[in-house]
Amino acid sequence: MILIKNKKPIIKITDNFAQYLEAHSRHFQLPLDYEDLLRFQDSLPVYDKDDEPTLWETVIYPTQDQIILEKALIEIYVTLLAGGDKSIIEHLSIDRIDYCAFANSRPFRIRVINKFNDNRDHFYVKKADASRIYGLEFEGLLSPNRVNYMVDHSTLIEEHIIGIPGDHFIEHNLSQKTVNPVRLCKEFVKFNERCFTSLIGDMRSYNYVVTVTPDVEEDQYRVRPIDFDQFCHEGKVQVYLPQFFPENQKIVQLCMDLLNPETVRQYQREERNIINRRFLYSKQQVKSLVRCMSKDKLAADENILQLRTELAEFHKTKSFLKCKNMGEIIKENMITLLNL
Repeated sequence: MILIKNKKPIIKITDNFAQYLEAHSRHFQLPLDYEDLLRFQDSLPVYDKDDEPTLWETVIYPTQDQIILEKALIEIYVTLLAGGDKSIIEHLSIDRIDYCAFANSRPFRIRVINKFNDNRDHFYVKKADASRIYGLEFEGLLSPNRVNYMVDHSTLIEEHIIGIPGDHFIEHNLSQKTVNPVRLCKEFVKFNERCFTSLIGDMRSYNYVVTVTPDVEEDQYRVRPIDFDQFCHEGKVQVYLPQFFPENQKIVQLCMDLLNPETVRQYQREERNIINRRFLYSKQQVKSLVRCMSKDKLAADENILQLRTELAEFHKTKSFLKCKNMGEIIKENMITLLNL
């Protein structure tokens, strides 16, 4: 079992990484900066549907500031999800702006409402963090998931990832008769494998969501990361394996009860094969991303030393001991796991 006690510092986007983002259409000129949203004058606590307090608070701005911010936020939403089609702007309004000081990126959650049908959607404005954005890129390239996002210097815009929060699913859904436990366990094994291959850390139950899709006979499950702040940062190898977090132990125990070791290995091989195919499809972009990482400092020297040592022991190969940075470590990890 592992615990992460300290918050990771925000890592600035270097010119090197900014060029990569520009080349792959991730950089946009936004009508506001993250800092603009910090100028709220008051806030109110946000409660969930059971009237329990959450980590979010609704923020309130001076009237004139509110008007300017809402106009800019609608423009951002239209650019993010509708390719900048301004003809739909008149149908939209900002219903609420929430703020969470607890999370690493201190996000603002923007709720957008369609005035014609009252349909609501969300997106997020966050403080741009290089390691988080690297994680978003690897998730889009090597997993079945792709997160729509935009970057403008110190500001990060992310779409809302739909799903049931992992902690809520484990507490309220896991024991329901409608859940197919074997299919869920299979997906968790594959999720564990994806996180380890891409070194996406800190997948405690509240840092991922579970999506449920009705199939011909029974539901299918997909576990998706929603927090990439600990991507390639910590030194402990267990941080990159969701199975070791105490918050996930109910579902880990279910896997141990229902899946024998050979079945687990089968699911791992299946997922590695699929990741390998995705890598081959986007090989040049992955290589470009790894080259960027190798020039950036995403972790303290002691974390790099610890992780390369533990991975060398985990994989039983000394090749990791030559790695000098997180870019080289993730490259070696993919080579070893995917037989590249």
